[in-house]
Amino acid sequence: MRRDRVADAAEGHPVLRVRERAGERDLEACVGVLVQVHKVDGYPVNWPALPADWLSGAATLGAWVAEVDGRIVGHVGLARSGAGDVAPGLWSERAGVGVEAAAVVSRLFVAPDARGHGIGALLMGRAVREARARGLHPVLDVVSSDASAAALYERLGWQLLAVVEQEWGPGQRVELRSYAGPGGAP
Repeated sequence: MRRDRVADAAEGHPVLRVRERAGERDLEACVGVLVQVHKVDGYPVNWPALPADWLSGAATLGAWVAEVDGRIVGHVGLARSGAGDVAPGLWSERAGVGVEAAAVVSRLFVAPDARGHGIGALLMGRAVREARARGLHPVLDVVSSDASAAALYERLGWQLLAVVEQEWGPGQRVELRSYAGPGGAP
């Protein structure tokens, strides 16, 4: 059974479900949540000029939202490797395959007022299932200062591939933790 739904309204609890992101209304709601996340956590590190475009991304294989009682409270995307992604190259080198065998889990965030209910894990699970269904191995990069995200990935069994420094712009160097999803090649 899929774990895209974790609570039941009949039990008197909010209904939580993960579904495919669809349309402009979903993107608008996701941008609203992203604004909250950025204020609280500083994610994304560099606020995009066009947040909806940043969420959509040209290389997107899929995107999902988490809803609580019909209100969008989280998001995750899955994409092909792009410029600046470190994890696909690290994983493919270790696995002895091309980077095209990897799928990058990205744009994961959960509204600050909705945390602590397993929403991040549900979103990650959905992205991982999609990667596997496409015959791809999930990987991701996260800014090292985001300790709660790194802790989530490690709790879910993701393997740390490396910690690397990357230049994101003139005078802006960031430290990234690169991970490979559990199972499959190292």
